[in-house]
Amino acid sequence: MENSLRLSTQSAQSKKLAKNAASKPKDRLVENGKSTNLRRVNVYSNERVVLQPELDISDELELNTHIQMDGLEFLKKLPSSAFTAAFFDPQYRGVLDYLGYGNEGKNRTPKRSAQIQMTDLIPKFISEISRVLMPSGHLFLWMDKFHLVTGFQNWLDETPLKSVDMVTWEKPRIGMGYRTRRKSEFLIVAQKSPARAKGVWTRHNIPDVWPERAASANGVHPKPERLQAALIEAVTNEGDIVIDPAAGTYSVMRACLSCNRNFLGCDIRG
Repeated sequence: MENSLRLSTQSAQSKKLAKNAASKPKDRLVENGKSTNLRRVNVYSNERVVLQPELDISDELELNTHIQMDGLEFLKKLPSSAFTAAFFDPQYRGVLDYLGYGNEGKNRTPKRSAQIQMTDLIPKFISEISRVLMPSGHLFLWMDKFHLVTGFQNWLDETPLKSVDMVTWEKPRIGMGYRTRRKSEFLIVAQKSPARAKGVWTRHNIPDVWPERAASANGVHPKPERLQAALIEAVTNEGDIVIDPAAGTYSVMRACLSCNRNFLGCDIRG
């Protein structure tokens, strides 16, 4: 009887301690000599605290349309620390020049091979994109397999950008390769300092492998619009302006319009 009473008392005490622990604040903030109870907040947040300021943009840069302009010239016309998100899809030559195959070959796709290759200019573009991004703003940088494997970090070294994530775009058709056959493209997620997710990234259902079909357009391969729209929704508010200095087929513009964002971008071919 005595043992049963002791066990019952211990059980009641344990429940009371558990209840108190559950309701007890996790942290205390001491400010100006006063102690304040704080609860830990989940890193997942649906509230964005990074807001795009009102922008004064040149009249020659029209929103939500095609602009024919050199990408670096375009970026130099933009104000500093002004945009929450940018996309950049440069024309790479690593696969063709170093591995000897790829869609850039003239015998395969003349329209694609006629495009201006940008590998040597990429650091200059990234430097300018970094300048125009707001603190904690995001650059979504499309990356080919060659540069992903051999290294691209030196492109970010002289900027306040830091690689924070990567998404693999899974395409329905298998491509070429000496060993494994290519079926993916890669999107580097870089963030301007201070790098953080809470209060900035508000969509939390985006997988890091994303299957989507994107139809070819006149020999040029557009990027997946649904993926780009999901990322835009994750880091911007409705009405924000997303930039793209190498717009190509303007898939980013269509992604912006599908989720009530504005697009500002150009392509050297118009």
